[in-house]
Amino acid sequence: MKIKAELNYLRMSPRKVRLAANTIRGKDVATAERVLRFLTRSAREPMMKLLKSAVANARNNFQILSPESLVVSEITVNEG
Repeated sequence: MKIKAELNYLRMSPRKVRLAANTIRGKDVATAERVLRFLTRSAREPMMKLLKSAVANARNNFQILSPESLVVSEITVNEG
């Protein structure tokens, strides 16, 4: 099952956001949060917000109580 979260109207270049997105793609949620916490890129905070939103969607909409089983499988960054 795929859990979806979107981040719209981010005023940052897609190239900078893709660099942060590529670092967490394929990792589980705990590892992705740890990586984003120590990332020095400016896209760190919006990506952390998006990750937390996806975990909240999993808890509220799909009743998944343990975020340890979640994996970041796909992140797409498109131009605005």
